[in-house]
Amino acid sequence: MSDWIGWGATALFASSYFFREPSALRKMQAAAAAAWIAYGIIIQAPPVVVSNLVVAVLALASMRRRPEEQC
Repeated sequence: MSDWIGWGATALFASSYFFREPSALRKMQAAAAAAWIAYGIIIQAPPVVVSNLVVAVLALASMRRRPEEQC
């Protein structure tokens, strides 16, 4: 079961490259990171959990910036 979560996270992350709209890209990145966090918890891998927690927070935070703040 844990392998399926890892493969699903990989698929979500890879599919994010097909999004052109920045907000859709960030949402997909956050969803993929959440899946990786779940996977990391299941396999008891703190580096996977922490690194993807950082990615998820950054993806969600970058969605909250106003358009004129984005570069």
